[in-house]
Amino acid sequence: MIRKAVIPAAGFGTRFLPATKSQPKEMLPIVDTPTIQYVVQEAVDSGITDIVMVIGKGKRAIEEHFDRSFQLEAQLSAQGKDRELELIRHISEMANIHFVWQKELRGLGDAVYCARHHVGNEPFVVLLGDTVVLADTPAARQLMDVFERYQESTVLLEEVDRSRVTRYGVIDGRQIEDGLFLIRDLIEKPDIDEAPSNFVIAGRYAFTPDIFQHLSSTKPGKGNEIQLTDAMRSLVVGKAMYGLKLEGKRYDIGDKLGFLKTNIELALQRNDIAPKLREFVRKLANTLPE
Repeated sequence: MIRKAVIPAAGFGTRFLPATKSQPKEMLPIVDTPTIQYVVQEAVDSGITDIVMVIGKGKRAIEEHFDRSFQLEAQLSAQGKDRELELIRHISEMANIHFVWQKELRGLGDAVYCARHHVGNEPFVVLLGDTVVLADTPAARQLMDVFERYQESTVLLEEVDRSRVTRYGVIDGRQIEDGLFLIRDLIEKPDIDEAPSNFVIAGRYAFTPDIFQHLSSTKPGKGNEIQLTDAMRSLVVGKAMYGLKLEGKRYDIGDKLGFLKTNIELALQRNDIAPKLREFVRKLANTLPE
């Protein structure tokens, strides 16, 4: 049974400079909610309330966001802003969140390895702190259900256009049932002609604790970083690993255009602002050149 989640959130977010010079990319808002709050909510909705975040320099804002702010609460209470007060208190009560530091930015694999002492000898899930996945059944829960069936590491997959495979870890696998693959190999950000499929890792993982042993012996790869995909390649040599096709939608906020699209799409799902936003978008669309 999986009880713990790891959320890596240590990267600089250079694609969003200058906004991320003093603000973590994970705190960039989708409408009015920080991206990483969506990720924590997914873990909580999946039944996990023991969460360790891996952070680095300049990420104190994440700690402060999930801590209580007694001064703000007192002010909201005095002003009779009960709805806002409830919203703020909910953030600090969502889960038991712990923080560990990745002292040197050495890649995603190293970030996950930094959580080993908190995780211990237990299976766990990894949710990337800058990736939002919305689904009827939370993405982490989908993975956990497969893990409970097979008791082996499982990753979430998304089928993408082949032109996009160069941005992700890509699997080579055999479909064993509808939407479920037995993975033979993985390649990190392959060239289009080298990609074994167009099924890519979608920022969610369920691991047995064996992954830490493989991370400890993984040498720096692309970008001179410890690649999580390389450790997974080592793991899959001796143990089964499964890939589960996502039932839901992953919002690509890794670049500016994807971030803007996500804000617009999720804003259009909000009853409080959707009507006026739809009107604005329609009017704007009519003014755009062909």
